[in-house]
Amino acid sequence: MTVITADTSADTLTRDALTVLQPGFRGTEAPDWVLRLLGEGLGAVALFSRNIESPEQVARLTAQLRAVRPDILVAADEEGGDVTRLEARGGSSFPGNLALGAVDDVKLTRAVAAELGRRLAACGVNLNWAPSADVNSDPDNPVIGVRSFGAEPELVARNTAAYIEGMQSAGVATSVKHFPGHGDTGVDSHHAMPLIDVDLETLRERELVPFRAAIAAGTKAVMSAHILVPALDAELPGTLSTAVLMGLLRAPREEGGLGYDGLVVTDGIEMQAISGTYGLERGTVMALAAGCDAICVGGGLSDEQTVLDLRDAIVRAVREGDLPAERLADAAARVRDLAAWAAQRSGAAEGTAPAAPSGTEPGDTGGDAGSDIGLEAARRALRITRTAAFTPLTKAPYVAALTPVANIAVGDVTPWGIAADLAKLLPGTVTGTYPAREVEEQGADAFAAGLIEEAGDRTVVLVVRDAHRHRWMADTLAAVTARRPGTVVVEMGVPQAPATGALHIATHGAARVCGTAAAEAIVGAV
Repeated sequence: MTVITADTSADTLTRDALTVLQPGFRGTEAPDWVLRLLGEGLGAVALFSRNIESPEQVARLTAQLRAVRPDILVAADEEGGDVTRLEARGGSSFPGNLALGAVDDVKLTRAVAAELGRRLAACGVNLNWAPSADVNSDPDNPVIGVRSFGAEPELVARNTAAYIEGMQSAGVATSVKHFPGHGDTGVDSHHAMPLIDVDLETLRERELVPFRAAIAAGTKAVMSAHILVPALDAELPGTLSTAVLMGLLRAPREEGGLGYDGLVVTDGIEMQAISGTYGLERGTVMALAAGCDAICVGGGLSDEQTVLDLRDAIVRAVREGDLPAERLADAAARVRDLAAWAAQRSGAAEGTAPAAPSGTEPGDTGGDAGSDIGLEAARRALRITRTAAFTPLTKAPYVAALTPVANIAVGDVTPWGIAADLAKLLPGTVTGTYPAREVEEQGADAFAAGLIEEAGDRTVVLVVRDAHRHRWMADTLAAVTARRPGTVVVEMGVPQAPATGALHIATHGAARVCGTAAAEAIVGAV
């Protein structure tokens, strides 16, 4: 990176301040305020499920944005698996990281990421806030879980590198996350400040291993985590810490750093770990001063006034000496460098949308019918435990989904489960959805008795998600399988609980294709 000489004129500061912001907005067309700010210097926008109806619509939207600014970065949080934006309303055509880690075939991981990248590029998205390189060392982690490739650093590292290579081969920049590692946390940073209280040696041997691999693989961006790591900085979270960003991430390798010289983007600056502690404007300025180059402003903050307030706060911080002008100029230059790379490679400015696959409904955002790589990966990720009592189902079952509250990263828009796929294979399948409240009000034993009575002579299929993290779910599993040993259990989260039931299937994620693969196994097709 060349040395930046700062221009402190009002126009330059304003343009640089807008360049480093990555805001979301509402609607499936670009609002007038977004188009106006693009002309004034806004360097990026973020798309969420609220902005997406179909690939064709997204392509029109991104073309609308590029008509004003051809080199705009259009970002999305498209991990595949449980966290999907392109297919939020129908479920992802690709399994997530834990499923890919369970297979642990880097060629498969690379191929899945390349196909997902192709579909993003065809819609005009050229920056993906993925993959998660977090080592999920705490199985009770409430926000990472199936978003991680696994709990073993080297496995996570090789699959992270393969994912980056595949995605960027399609011209879509990756933003590996959440540096310096969000896997060993029991708190969701959307709600509060997580703490990773381990020594530096543990960090280097565990959390940092996948990030080294990501940098070696050429990731174009790194996303910072809003987590407190006392071994690195006893006071400030990673996003706001010069010690974490400059003293570790950017420091030369010969000095113990990772030697990274690309773009650093924050996790959502509106998340409570930052905004609830430091305030939105102050947190933004502190992040830039610490070494972040781009500010993700997503979530519920999707209005013009928020963007203007942040722009003005950045300019004011430079004027008042709280943010060096050279640091802002350097950050803006890194954003422009990435935008230039993406514009040259993605070909997304043409906005050509992929065809919807056969069998999808109008507005479905599944990928093209010519590639079944996602379903192939989901099938290979299944881990199946059978007892002698199980025979493949030939009659319509009773499917009961025990549904926990989804974390914010996953959201509550995306459907999950296996009921729809089983109904296609076994017409007449009956389904029920049961949240924690309904079970806890009755007690697990009484609920189980009622469920079995409702099922009658149908085989019960219990669908769960992270049963090991939810006592009410584990108690229900035990009560139902004790009364009905022929029960089928499908675990669509992290498979930590012991296998129960006549047939137990661990899908390693709740993507649509994971449900399809599980349904096939239940009827004996896998």
